[in-house]
Formats: sequence, C-alpha cells, structure tokens
Amino acid sequence: MTELTLYHNPRCSKSRGALELLEARGLTPDIVRYLETPPSATELEALLGKLGLTPRQLLRTGEEEYKSLNLADPALGDAQLIEAMVAHPRLIERPILIAGDKAIVGRPPEKVLEILP
Repeated sequence: MTELTLYHNPRCSKSRGALELLEARGLTPDIVRYLETPPSATELEALLGKLGLTPRQLLRTGEEEYKSLNLADPALGDAQLIEAMVAHPRLIERPILIAGDKAIVGRPPEKVLEILP
C-alpha cells in the first residue's frame, strides 16, 4: 500500500472533508499540520513537483498576506513566492494529499480520490 500524507488544516472544511473521505475508505494518512510545522523551501519545491504546479498556482490569493506582501506582482519569481509560503504557510492551498510520487490539491475534497492506488 502506498503511504499517504495529508497536508491538513483542521479548521478548513475542505481539509476536514478530504480526511473524512480517506478515513471512510479505511485509509489513515500521515497528517502534516502545515500551519504548525510549515514545509521548508526544499520540501515545498518537491511538493510542487509532485503536484505539477507552479508556486503561483499554489497560492491562496484571498489571504491577507497575499495582499500585504504584494504577491500578485508578476515580477516576483518562484523563489520569492516559495519563500513567502514558507514564512506564511496560510498562503499554501489546502488540503494536499501525497500518494507516492503523486500529489493533488483536494479542492473539492473528492479530488483526493483521483490519486489513490
């Protein structure tokens, strides 16, 4: 069985929904409460690789930090956006399920089912 890891925010209804879907199938992912233990820049780069997304695509544009840090500025490069997400993990879209070498953002939560083995 492939090891599952869920980047989870228990205060987020989408994140809770994804976890409930997994548990209903008898799956118990390793939980990463990324707001408490944010990923490093290297971990985030690896995660983006598995997701097949750019840093800009993983940003939560509705967060206050997005506006206050002027992250909509197209002149900002990937390294700067990753640095912002590491420093302000609320900017990271959630939930994210990792299954082996694949990952997916669970929006809507049912998307997590797409990468289950």
